[in-house]
Amino acid sequence: MNASSFRNDITDHSPTVAILAGGLGTRLRPLTTTIPKSMVPVAGEPFIAHQLRLLSRQGFCSVVMCLGHLGEQIESFVGGGSRFGCQVRYSRDGSELLGTGGAIRQALPLLGPQFAVLYGDSYLTAPFRPALQAFLTCGRPALMTLLRNRNQWQPSNVQFAGEIVRYDKDRLVPAMEHIDYGLCFFFAEVFQRWPQSSRFGLSEVLQSLIGEQALATFQVAERFYEIGSIVGLQETDQFLRGSFRRRFAPIQDFSAPSIGAAAVGRDRA
Repeated sequence: MNASSFRNDITDHSPTVAILAGGLGTRLRPLTTTIPKSMVPVAGEPFIAHQLRLLSRQGFCSVVMCLGHLGEQIESFVGGGSRFGCQVRYSRDGSELLGTGGAIRQALPLLGPQFAVLYGDSYLTAPFRPALQAFLTCGRPALMTLLRNRNQWQPSNVQFAGEIVRYDKDRLVPAMEHIDYGLCFFFAEVFQRWPQSSRFGLSEVLQSLIGEQALATFQVAERFYEIGSIVGLQETDQFLRGSFRRRFAPIQDFSAPSIGAAAVGRDRA
């Protein structure tokens, strides 16, 4: 499918989002010994609930959960997704984990000719629509969102100079100032070169695209939150609790000091 037909196809709706939720969550153990990472409690409820509501608010309501480790717990909790404003379907790795790339390849029949990919431990504060529009006009089969992170929240893993020069999560170099933000867009054909049920990582796919100069980029300015580490989990919990209070706190009359107003101020500090 070319870019022009892609534009026509999503005039009235957004592409399906694949959420990568099949990993072992080793950095969160012992929390993830008996529950999958997506079910770790954050701000009072499983993290996946926050992710799905975020997607619904962004207008991306069609979701495919790519499940692996303890994935039945996610499916039991989320169900069809309607209470989160989404329509959720499921793709399962099977008896052996397929890796992030293999999980997407397995899910292709549910994803359609073009789709977005979101990491299962990420909460992204940037609007998704501008990145989607950039994908529609880039003329390339894939797009990665980038943040100029400068090692602030996690180690930067992208060397960028108008194009991606290098992307590597394991071999970091000082020239890397950007980070893979956690949202990508793809044409399905990108993954069809790998056999179904084969094990491979999404990073392998992205590095291949970079080598072919087939990966577009879109830079965002807003930070990300993640629950892939204990520190990240704590920061995300704090952010989401504060976000909930900001959205639902009662409107108060600040024309005169009050004990209630002072209490709210202390809670937000």
